Amino acid sequence: MKILRLIASSAVVLGLFTAIFAGVPWYVSSYPGLPLWLQVAIYAVIGGILLVLLTVAVEQRKSRATEQELPPVNSQSQVLLQNTAEVPGREVTENLGLVRGHTIFAIWLGRDLSALVRLILGGELIEYTDMMGRARIVATNRMIAQAEKLGADAIINVRFMTTSVIASAAELLAYGTAVKLK
Repeated sequence: MKILRLIASSAVVLGLFTAIFAGVPWYVSSYPGLPLWLQVAIYAVIGGILLVLLTVAVEQRKSRATEQELPPVNSQSQVLLQNTAEVPGREVTENLGLVRGHTIFAIWLGRDLSALVRLILGGELIEYTDMMGRARIVATNRMIAQAEKLGADAIINVRFMTTSVIASAAELLAYGTAVKLK
């Protein structure tokens, strides 16, 4: 089912790109009454969009190669995460201040279309569940890294907050108080 959904969403995206990057230039070049300046402007817009898409694709490929699989939480870290104001059996000796990590994640158009269909039919939006899970790991690891720089033993009062940035992108913020323990 997942493969079928991937093929269908890829077909939609490919059709859209073909219409925009082949259909529009063909129409513009074959339309007799269009002034040259307008033709150049249309080609510039389409070329700019294509260039942005290509550079983003290259950046994503590089980041995926370096980050194949995200660890559940920074596994090398000795920083304890606690969502309460104190650590049971341990005494807080020093408050190092607020630490935070954030990221903004988005899903590609094909997955967004799958989620839209699931929104209509009902059920879990697994595309967004996966996206937010990855965002939570990245934000948590960034928060832990900031606490490690301060020399913290633990982060207490850990909280997560999300904000919608655009239709298929969300910001996830992880924050807490870095402390030293006795």
